Amino acid sequence: MSRITNIPASYLVLLKEEEVLLLQRQNTGFGDGDYSFIAGHVEKDESFSQALHREALEEAGIRLDPEHVKTSHIMHRKSDDSVRVDVFFVSHFWEGEIKNREPEKCSDLSWFPLNHLPDNMIPYIREALSLIRKGVHYSEYGW
Repeated sequence: MSRITNIPASYLVLLKEEEVLLLQRQNTGFGDGDYSFIAGHVEKDESFSQALHREALEEAGIRLDPEHVKTSHIMHRKSDDSVRVDVFFVSHFWEGEIKNREPEKCSDLSWFPLNHLPDNMIPYIREALSLIRKGVHYSEYGW
């Protein structure tokens, strides 16, 4: 039996009242045209929370206060070519004006009502959001 290498990623579930911030991917080679969260791979010598804060600034130009960011869900996910560990963080607070800072990778950055999400969401993102709303802290997807 061989060991696998998991690919780690952090996701920001930014909430405002009964809405969630979603971005529409483009020109990335994965999920283009579909909605996801502000997110990114954890880089070498970086923690999940450090990656989250870096991605929030890089993608949306916002800063997060660690005291207002809560780990809400962990998903162990098998995709076509890899095994991944996705950590989803929820925050209701941020500093700065939300702005699409990566228009080459993101065609839309918008708030959506939690009860009226776009049809074109990446499936595991939709599943994670549903589980977060139910208070489920761990799931496995794609196995």
